[in-house]
Amino acid sequence: MKSVLVAFLTMLIVSIGPISASAAKLVAKIDVSQQRMTVLKNGRVLGRWRVSTARRGYYTPRGTYSAKRMHRQWYSRKYDMSPMPHSIFFHGGYAIHGTGAVRSLGRPASHGCIRLHPSHAAKLYNWTRQVGMRNMRVVITN
Repeated sequence: MKSVLVAFLTMLIVSIGPISASAAKLVAKIDVSQQRMTVLKNGRVLGRWRVSTARRGYYTPRGTYSAKRMHRQWYSRKYDMSPMPHSIFFHGGYAIHGTGAVRSLGRPASHGCIRLHPSHAAKLYNWTRQVGMRNMRVVITN
């Protein structure tokens, strides 16, 4: 009986797959102090882009997250139905998404989300769809 339980737990752990950022197929690393994102797929750099994170009075959460839900086009109910194209939500209402405020990229400007150039947001969205949300990690550091 004990060996059956061990075999079942081993199978379950293997089927769940990796949960660490380093084992994920796709990783979006955001450096808040540099206002930069580096996207890696299987350890290979796919892109390095300017972002905007939280401006004064707001907060972008730090840590490692997985993608929770995705929307090709989302509108923020909290912020006057602001468009959030190619949204990848990773922690509650926090998402990585495209922005029309491309001139602000490279400096803090958001309410806490991670803003990208619309073309970069579309690429990240499509790469995430290809690997699956379970295989995508968002790593946010100072």
